[in-house]
Amino acid sequence: MTVLLHISDTHFGTEEPPVVAALQQLVRDQFPDAVILSGDITQRARGAQFAAARRFCDSLGVRHLLTLPGNHDIPLYNVAARLFAPYRGYKAAFGDVLDPELEFGDVLVIGVNTTRPERHKDGEVSPAQIERVVQRLHAAPREQLRIVVTHQPACVMRPEDEENRLHGGEEAVRAWAGAGADLVLGGHIHLPYVSDVCALVQAAQRTMYCVQAGTALSHRVRHGSPNSVNVIRWNPPRNGDARECRVERWDFDLADGRFELTHPYDLKLGD
Repeated sequence: MTVLLHISDTHFGTEEPPVVAALQQLVRDQFPDAVILSGDITQRARGAQFAAARRFCDSLGVRHLLTLPGNHDIPLYNVAARLFAPYRGYKAAFGDVLDPELEFGDVLVIGVNTTRPERHKDGEVSPAQIERVVQRLHAAPREQLRIVVTHQPACVMRPEDEENRLHGGEEAVRAWAGAGADLVLGGHIHLPYVSDVCALVQAAQRTMYCVQAGTALSHRVRHGSPNSVNVIRWNPPRNGDARECRVERWDFDLADGRFELTHPYDLKLGD
């Protein structure tokens, strides 16, 4: 079995130390093979915040790490940096690749940088990015769990969240579902949920799920949701078995000081 930990919106600079310690303990308990961090790593894209985030990721001791920048990882008040070097702090901490990929064993994870400095907090996926992901998915074998990661949500469940939806997201999920993606992971709105794309996006023909994470570590919780993360468990199909995976939402319990499993989802995937 492959175990993935999906976290988002850590917002270093606003992190809660007891929650940080609890997430470190969850990693020790669950032994994930990879950590996927889907943006808004920092609160204000400051060097000290990126350094703290890097130290935290290193402290987890997990072999594979995939990170994406979020809109908070681009300078807001430093206009010159936003215009001429928007990703300088991110790259110093997490490397130069803004559209990273992670492939090992029976898992393929494709990151898509949906931040745009000129859009402030809004995200966008371009036709070229959509096509790059489609081509990569077409080459993936059936035995792999195929995951795409964005920062802003590709699908939303509530009308009031539509304004935060990824520009180009509807076209993207239709194309990615058709090309074989199983999950699209995201964050941004601090609202955790799992939704079937076919129920939300017109003309989406193949089963795919949007998996959103809440804020992993920050005091900036919203919508009545506590700090939360997702654990994804995958056993590749053998001998023509159905493709299925398990997504678990783990919420921080303030009274117990730990993350606890609250919402398990057994998902039937497309072929």
